[in-house]
Amino acid sequence: MSSLLDPPTAAPVPDRTIDRAEPATERAATDRTAENAPHRAPLALGLARMGLGFLFLWAFVDKMIGLGFSTPSNMGWLDGGNPTQGYLASAEGPFAGFYQSLAGGAVTNVLFMAGLLALGVALMAGVASRLATIGGVLMFVSMWTTHMLPETNPFLDEHLIYALVLVGLLGVGADRTLGLGARWAELPLVRRFPILR
Repeated sequence: MSSLLDPPTAAPVPDRTIDRAEPATERAATDRTAENAPHRAPLALGLARMGLGFLFLWAFVDKMIGLGFSTPSNMGWLDGGNPTQGYLASAEGPFAGFYQSLAGGAVTNVLFMAGLLALGVALMAGVASRLATIGGVLMFVSMWTTHMLPETNPFLDEHLIYALVLVGLLGVGADRTLGLGARWAELPLVRRFPILR
């Protein structure tokens, strides 16, 4: 039995520390997002590769048959139109004279259209990625030099960005997601000549 002479006992002090830990549901959601991130990245990169391929393939089809987008209807290559005349004839900048001299030539048209088709198919399918990257970078940089310098930026436009994206996609192996890159790499000819990979 306690008396007035006993020392007072301290009342329990409530714990005033703040629990800064995430609630379990938030933590679980964060963990799931982090878990899925490695699976989403290849998908996004595969889609980016296919998107760039579609740009080339769409340009080929539009210029071939004149879909009415950048090539007017009845002005496609099959209708007697000239796929390089308008664009190269309007070249500006330090290389304008060179590009204008190539505008509308038969060899220029064939090389340009063949390049659009080959790049479009290769990137969409995820095959011959090294050659497609080299060809795509050359195509994009060439298109950048036809109209130097951009009106809305000191030097950078979408052509240079696309070229950098192509190099990055090759570096991370984006041809193996939503593409035939893994199977393509196993072909005997591709194993013998790695540049075809």
